[in-house]
Amino acid sequence: METAAATETQTPQLILLGTGTSNGVPMIGCHCAVCESPHPRNHRTRSGVLVQGPTGNFLIDTPPELRVQMLREKIDMVGAAVFTHAHADHLFGLDDLRIFSYYLQQVIPLYCESETERRIRQSFDYAFHDPHASRHFGAVPQFSVTNIESDPFELMGLTVRPIRLWHGQMPVLGFRINNVAFCTDVSRIPDESWPWLEGLDVLILDALREKPHPTHFTLSQALEVVQRVAPRQAYLTHISHMLEYEATNARLPAGVELAYDGLRIPL
Repeated sequence: METAAATETQTPQLILLGTGTSNGVPMIGCHCAVCESPHPRNHRTRSGVLVQGPTGNFLIDTPPELRVQMLREKIDMVGAAVFTHAHADHLFGLDDLRIFSYYLQQVIPLYCESETERRIRQSFDYAFHDPHASRHFGAVPQFSVTNIESDPFELMGLTVRPIRLWHGQMPVLGFRINNVAFCTDVSRIPDESWPWLEGLDVLILDALREKPHPTHFTLSQALEVVQRVAPRQAYLTHISHMLEYEATNARLPAGVELAYDGLRIPL
C-alpha cells in the first residue's frame, strides 16, 4: 500500500528519532551528571521512530518533540503513522502531521489498536468533528484510522508485523519489519510473541534503568531478553537519566549498546 506521493525508491532504513523516557533527558529540575552532561548521546528526546520504506516514510509513534526531531534529521515528508500505544510521550506530537496533509493534499492514515484510536479521537477531537471535505488541508490534522491487531500489513513497500507486548498491565504493540524489531515500553513478552523475535538482525528493546520498575524492563531484564533472542545486534532504548551513555556501554556485553537519538539502522 502506498500512501505518500513518493516517486523515487529509497533504501529502507529505520531512524531512532528519540530514545528517552517519558520525561526526556535532561529532565526538568534535575542536575545530575547525566542531565548536565555535554555528551550529545546523553541528550534523549521522547521515543519515536522514522521508517524509510522503498516508497515513502512512516512514523512509529508521534512524540511531543516530533517537529524538532524531524528538522534535526532533515526529514521532509511522512505519509503515515503507526502506534505502539496511547501514552502522551508516544502520541502528543500528532498535530505536527497536519503539515504533511497540506504537502500531500490527502488524509494521513494512522494504524493503531482500538484503545489508541479512542485516545486519539478524544485528545484530537478537532481532527474528526467535521467531514474532511469541509476543511482545507493544513488547517487541522486530517486522518483516517485503520485498526491493527496481530496480522501483518503493508505500508510504504514494507511488511509490518505487530507483536503483542505488555507495559505493566497495559497491552501494547512492538513491530517487526524485515529482520529488525522495535519493542519499547515493555515489561513482559507473552509466550505467543517470542517466535516473532527469532532470527533478528537487530532488536531495539526497552531498558529504562537498573532499579526495578513496574512497567518497563530494567537493564538486567533487557539483557536477559537479548540473551534469549540472540539478535546479531541489540540497541537499548527508552533510557532514563540513570544510565550514562559511555559508562553503560563500557559494561554491556558484545553486540549490545545503548541507542541514541539519530541512530540509523538498515532494514
